[in-house]
Amino acid sequence: GEPIVACFDPARINVVNRAVGGTSSRTYYTSGHWDRVLAMLKAGDFVMMQFGTNDGGALNDTSRARGTIKGVGGESEEIDNLLTHQHEVVHTYGWYLRKFIADTRAKGATPIVGSLVPRKTWKDGRIVRNQADYAGWAEQVARTGNAAFVDLNEIIARRYDELGQEKGEPLFGDPHTHTSAAGAELNAQCVIAGLKGLKDNPLAAYFSSK
Repeated sequence: GEPIVACFDPARINVVNRAVGGTSSRTYYTSGHWDRVLAMLKAGDFVMMQFGTNDGGALNDTSRARGTIKGVGGESEEIDNLLTHQHEVVHTYGWYLRKFIADTRAKGATPIVGSLVPRKTWKDGRIVRNQADYAGWAEQVARTGNAAFVDLNEIIARRYDELGQEKGEPLFGDPHTHTSAAGAELNAQCVIAGLKGLKDNPLAAYFSSK
């Protein structure tokens, strides 16, 4: 989120990073972070959203209670949240993404959905992708909602594959999930590459010389 700012021209566009570490699509919504984004939004803005890394956790526990129901359907589950002590209706991962897309459009802004960044999980010399779950679900929601989609899960995984396991090691700051500063720079490059690959390249006028 931070390295990407330098990829845009501040004289043409204001880039605001509203990501919050540790949140899932559900807790980003229920904790009020999404409402704060909406309060800032104006017609003509762009909203890049990416969730999934933290959505696979427990729906209800005393630790994080941040999981979402798997998939993109309309299922829901009522809980008494053991962490927040609030009654809550928990929805699917796809439901929250659809909510973010619809709310963005209602403000006259343009939604852009990214799939989750892959973890450092190697199998047979390749990084494990998430097309069977969160990356695939993000694409499905974006496609059916006519929102722009950047497949960061695949774009970044290819870069890791090209580098190989040994050279890819310094890109991470922990055993399998969080990147180092160098990894964040690489991921930002991949975001820009993905944006440039979108139809009509909607952000083309705003890139910096970098």
